Amino acid sequence: MKNVFKSALIAVLILIAFRIHCAAQPQHDTLKVLFVGNSYIYVGNLPHLVSIISDSCETKLITSKSVAGGAFLSEHWNGKRGLKTKELISTGNFDIVVLQDQSMAAVNQPDSLRKYVRLFCEYIRDNNARPYLYLTWAREKAPEQQEIISKVYKEAAAENNAIVVPVGEAWAMARGINPNYQLYFRDGSHPSTDGTILTACVFVAVILNEVPDRLPNYYIIADSVGESVWLAGSDTDFLNLCKEVAGSFIR
Repeated sequence: MKNVFKSALIAVLILIAFRIHCAAQPQHDTLKVLFVGNSYIYVGNLPHLVSIISDSCETKLITSKSVAGGAFLSEHWNGKRGLKTKELISTGNFDIVVLQDQSMAAVNQPDSLRKYVRLFCEYIRDNNARPYLYLTWAREKAPEQQEIISKVYKEAAAENNAIVVPVGEAWAMARGINPNYQLYFRDGSHPSTDGTILTACVFVAVILNEVPDRLPNYYIIADSVGESVWLAGSDTDFLNLCKEVAGSFIR
């Protein structure tokens, strides 16, 4: 009986100590962020990486996504392909909504991009959130298109008082510093693991105006049953490059 009482007492003391420890930890402010787009968001677990990197910042980014492969903003707006983006914006109590059109829309359909950015920016503000535009990268074999992509997204942002997250320009900068790192997946379009990590760092830098002093070499989350799921990993030299590049976009 004494052993049972002793074990129960120890368990209570451990629980009290844990609660005291948790109370002593600095509490994060939080921002809820919805990513709207396509595979340039879900390939590489971008929203998850953004959230994990923000753990080391003063504000925690709580991220969600509304995506479909190759989706245009027009499809999000009109609820095509089962997308419920507008419903999510109106009910999700988001602080920020990130908009990303189909990867070649800025080149091939700039007028459509501008139209639906305008409609979404108005809708986002009506629902008390701030619009951000995900300025994407040119295809690996067509780097000359980066100038067009940047121009269209920046003009759309200026027209709608939205904030640009210049990921494509960050990729170009990183490749200029060290072209040995492969930011593209083998299809020359989607991001590699390193490409997604750099992208996530740029998002954190632009949204929070800071980059953590240290970035983890491995990114792991827990699934719905508490099991660890490996998301991404990279070497220290590349992570230092990410800090350097992302830091250049801090306002």
